[in-house]
Amino acid sequence: MKRVVITGIGTINPLGNNVEEYFRNLDAGVSGASMVTRFDTTHFKTKFACQIPGYDPAGFPLAFDKKEARRTDPFTQYAMIAATEAFADSGIDLSSTDLKRIGVVVGSGVGGINTYTEEVKEFFESDKPRFSPFLVPKFITNIASGHIAIKFGLRGPNFGVSSACATSAHAIMTAASQIQLGRADIMVSGGTEAPISIPGIGGFNSAHALSTNNEEYRTASRPFDATRDGFVMGEGAAVLIVEEYEHALRRGAKIYAEIAGIGMTCDAWHITAPREDGESAADAMVNALREAGLTPADVDYINAHGTSTPLGDLAELRAIKTVFGDQAYKVNISSTKSMTGHMMGAAGAVEALACIHAMRDGVIPPTINFKVEDERIDYRLNLTLNEKQERRVRVAISNNFGFGGQNACLLFRAL
Repeated sequence: MKRVVITGIGTINPLGNNVEEYFRNLDAGVSGASMVTRFDTTHFKTKFACQIPGYDPAGFPLAFDKKEARRTDPFTQYAMIAATEAFADSGIDLSSTDLKRIGVVVGSGVGGINTYTEEVKEFFESDKPRFSPFLVPKFITNIASGHIAIKFGLRGPNFGVSSACATSAHAIMTAASQIQLGRADIMVSGGTEAPISIPGIGGFNSAHALSTNNEEYRTASRPFDATRDGFVMGEGAAVLIVEEYEHALRRGAKIYAEIAGIGMTCDAWHITAPREDGESAADAMVNALREAGLTPADVDYINAHGTSTPLGDLAELRAIKTVFGDQAYKVNISSTKSMTGHMMGAAGAVEALACIHAMRDGVIPPTINFKVEDERIDYRLNLTLNEKQERRVRVAISNNFGFGGQNACLLFRAL
């Protein structure tokens, strides 16, 4: 089977407008949470989110021009920004590369929900109701992949993936599969999300999924804490350049990590709640380990899905203990959602970058905001609470689980 590696990375998220800023703030344990001021939150129980501070499309001229900014939803803009950084980081010379062998698979959970909301509101409030001709190409979830392909002239496989909070993990897995099947040499892959909107906040409030801790909003994302009461919504994008190993070697590319194992399962249980025993999440991790030819003893770090929900955190830790046994007490575990919030369709990709950071720099990012022990949680596990830890990381796992019971586990190995 062809080996697949990561040769370029890019991001924009609540902790940074680029990769290095994101990594610095991960290490520093910075909370990305702030009060929402983009729209009136009077009718919502949750009034905060992890937003990209002071985002202005005009600040990213290398990613798109003013005309393109007007014709794209923020979720597409975020993807373009991350892809532009990832390409620059990869060192790929597009003028001497077969563009028919470079594809794109960038996913989103809710696509252009802001555009859709604004257009529908304007339609019903206008004396002459009409929809913009840009409505559909601004909100459909695959359009970010299309824009990236147009910008860079990429003519290989191109599509979007949408599987709720497992979206970008599935996108990376799909990109790797395209390379292993011989359909491409390079894939641009990841996820993007701009869900902080009236239906985004309102809908997840109605589903009882969001934290409503407005008084302590900066520390409301508190995975593994007894007082956790739901996730904090986040936004942004992360893009990875995924490349066939021999192709990367021939062009002298720097290699961050190998995508060595993939695990995909389904709970087949409930549309929003996880299996409480974590059985299918455990199966996803087992499958990733088996594909990589590794054992639990080989794993140094697990970037947990860790959304700060009462049921989800418990189920994931049960799954980890099921798979790792006594080794569970030797591996570092952390949830970077405590800092970025839950970026939904972008979560898997931005957390893959956190794994790359741990492997490159020997630093385990912390799970911040922890104060109160939960009697149902085994704190003999090293949950990397509140402070980063130094550790040599050769193998890292990233877990992402989505509504619909969709479980994804990516295993990265250093070369």
